[in-house]
Amino acid sequence: MPDVDLYLDPVCPFSWVTSRWLLDAAHTTHTPVTLRQMNLAVLNEGKDLQDKQKRMMEKSRRLGRLFAAVAGKHGPDGFARLYDALGTRIHVQDEEMTAGEIEEILGACGLEESLCEALEDSGLDEEVERAHQASQDALGGSAGSPIIAVDGRGFHGPVMTRIPGHEHGVRLLDAVLVAAQTPEFATLQRPVQGPPTLEEAPR
Repeated sequence: MPDVDLYLDPVCPFSWVTSRWLLDAAHTTHTPVTLRQMNLAVLNEGKDLQDKQKRMMEKSRRLGRLFAAVAGKHGPDGFARLYDALGTRIHVQDEEMTAGEIEEILGACGLEESLCEALEDSGLDEEVERAHQASQDALGGSAGSPIIAVDGRGFHGPVMTRIPGHEHGVRLLDAVLVAAQTPEFATLQRPVQGPPTLEEAPR
């Protein structure tokens, strides 16, 4: 059974869609999946961005510190628990959360509320950069969120505009695994058709 790593930035809506698909399909197929951090603020460092993008990168930087602190103390399990809870609030409920609300989410996830202090801790930036670099190393190049790696071989994506239904999702995972385990396979791509539809994963 292949091991699958999904590198994502918690602020990326496309990554939310990909993660909901992957975790649902992987549960059915008993495929081991680990969610890991990458960071769009690091990726876009020094680029000339529009105001909306700058705000997103600032959020990416602050949440990157938080997730680095959580992963450092609680590993991938803590990362995944926080991502599930926080991602629902960010992407499904479209909420802008205060530090106090993030503290409450941490507590509800069984994590220390004091970890919220990491949002403003620039000392964690090097750890965020290391996590991001691991995603680029898995890919063997430079790309944004998400990046999927199957037994260490990385690809940008899959990028989807909506969470597929369960049966289609399982078939898609099978296809991704076959493609990733085919040494000659490199790229399959089409233009993205607008922003994703953000919703809960199908039950």
